[in-house]
Amino acid sequence: MTEWAGRTAVEIAAAVREKRVTPREAVAAHLARIERLDGRIGAFRVVRSKAALAEADEVAARTDLAELPLAGVPVAVKDNLAVRGESTRVGSAATPDAPAGEDHVTVARLRAAGAVVVGLTNVPELCVFGTTEGVHGVSRNPWDTSRTAGGSSGGSAAAVAAGMVPVALGNDGMGSLRIPAANCGLVTVKPGHGVVPAGIGEGDWFGMSENGPLATTVADARLMLSVLADAGAGIAESGEREPRRIAVSVRSPLLGVSVSGPYVRAAREAAGALTGAGHRVRRADPPYPLSLGVTSLAHWTAGTAVDAQGLDSRLLARRTRVHAAVGRRFLGSVRGGTAREQLRSRLEPFFAEYDVLLTPALARRSPKAGPWHERGWLSNLLVNTNYSPLTPPWNLAGWPAAVVPFGTLPSGAPTAVQLVGRPGTEGELLSLAEQLEELRPWRRTAPLS
Repeated sequence: MTEWAGRTAVEIAAAVREKRVTPREAVAAHLARIERLDGRIGAFRVVRSKAALAEADEVAARTDLAELPLAGVPVAVKDNLAVRGESTRVGSAATPDAPAGEDHVTVARLRAAGAVVVGLTNVPELCVFGTTEGVHGVSRNPWDTSRTAGGSSGGSAAAVAAGMVPVALGNDGMGSLRIPAANCGLVTVKPGHGVVPAGIGEGDWFGMSENGPLATTVADARLMLSVLADAGAGIAESGEREPRRIAVSVRSPLLGVSVSGPYVRAAREAAGALTGAGHRVRRADPPYPLSLGVTSLAHWTAGTAVDAQGLDSRLLARRTRVHAAVGRRFLGSVRGGTAREQLRSRLEPFFAEYDVLLTPALARRSPKAGPWHERGWLSNLLVNTNYSPLTPPWNLAGWPAAVVPFGTLPSGAPTAVQLVGRPGTEGELLSLAEQLEELRPWRRTAPLS
């Protein structure tokens, strides 16, 4: 009997369309892996075993099965996006437990393409932080279970890295796709603004949050993003591999935060690989403004202040309450300010000279897994800032950014690089990611027994 858990989404969908496996068989194999592994990983808040098998049978009965791009593919959904019939808890005891009446538009698109939702994945409360833990559990990195999977799409990333699903849906407001992808050795794309429907929380963190895929291969990420994206986004096919002007920068955008050796090395080696592939690669640092740290903090906290409105603050963790309280002081300046427009104007000449920016994905390895939700706000703020300073600028700008596994830490866990482009270059970033995948293939899932 063929083992379907651990296969790519592309492989599973092709096999289902060709009737070499049924959707029920593919889903059941992944549910069995979830049952075996998730007690150690903590990826899921809810596993939809019975419902997923019934929905797999519905997919098998569809008259358009042979045309479905995600036919029978098991997917996991981040627990801040509505899944019909399930509650959306957003990692909190303060959110309502009532089931959603309708799917979020991105979930509906996945289902229309033939995917089967096997569960909802853990997030930190209100998806604030770059570590995933709280009242619904702790999500660990399958490559090193002593460490957090990252956040806020930590449960989704852990599920994919452990082979419990081939792809998962997450979102990114200050790095929430890219941080866990980098920790867990996955491919992701935070699309530019308006490419994929958002509808996250109470206002998408002022338009900074974007929905996107988590996958183990570039082909799977491209496939899932093409399903999620609005028509005409130009993502479905690999672009021409003409030489690109690539800037490589290993400098942290935030003053006082340094990038550790393994991540510097990953970026420099990736730059060397792309140079060897014929691209014009130069060392160049973007003109990050000195005010970037304050701008990032203002938008990060203000987004939480909006999401926390109407919730019983007594049921929120202390770090969340403080984050929201800080953010309330910034709401006026964030809503009426021009900092994001100024950042884009400052960066545009740099991206006129270069097509793509290559950076380390993180500054250092992820923190130890544990009850960060029980610790103070300042300790959470510092650990998040020190390990992920390279992701927030591109949410503020609203431009696309991808993460690709590249290299390893001394522990054997993955390192990763980030690729950033101008609006509309998601396909170009994926093509470069594909070249890196060919030049330096990575092990797709963690070696769990």
